[in-house]
Amino acid sequence: MLIIPIKDGENIDKALKRFKRKFDKTGVMRSLRDRKQFVKPSVEHRSKILKARHIQKLKDQENL
Repeated sequence: MLIIPIKDGENIDKALKRFKRKFDKTGVMRSLRDRKQFVKPSVEHRSKILKARHIQKLKDQENL
């Protein structure tokens, strides 16, 4: 459970913004989306390799 202490006279919008930032950093929504649908380990591994290949290609282009 996230606890956001609100200071005296603090705007509720600022507190809400801090809450949203903390909530995003926990990664709860990301993990829920990942669990929504099963992905085979081989498919997951292949996508990681493709992502790494893409990042390496971008880095190579940047160094030219």
